[in-house]
Amino acid sequence: MARNRQSAKSAGAKFERSIADYLAQVLDDRIDRRVKTGARDCGDIAGVRTHDNQRVVIECKNTARATLPAWTAEAHTEANNDGALVGVVIHKRHGTTDPGRQWVAMTVDDLAALLTGARHGHRSDV
Repeated sequence: MARNRQSAKSAGAKFERSIADYLAQVLDDRIDRRVKTGARDCGDIAGVRTHDNQRVVIECKNTARATLPAWTAEAHTEANNDGALVGVVIHKRHGTTDPGRQWVAMTVDDLAALLTGARHGHRSDV
């Protein structure tokens, strides 16, 4: 059965909730789904920080077709909106509902920033 707009929104919200709850359990209990903010969106999950307290924006996607360049560009825009170090994408791994086994996508520059705490390269070059 194909998704309609409402079922897609519901699946997305459920996926975001499962990721937020999982990250709150394993990282920091202050992590939660972010309230939607409209034009200056700052990602789907709030309260994610690096070991040195820099913000990380997470964009969640639960779709059958991956469009990593567009998703990564969206995460970067949201990271800029939030003043975050990086923006990453967590997307559905079909065949499992375990939130810890979902996929994470980011650029190598984002990975380097997470590992070093400093930006290397440009977020807009997606």
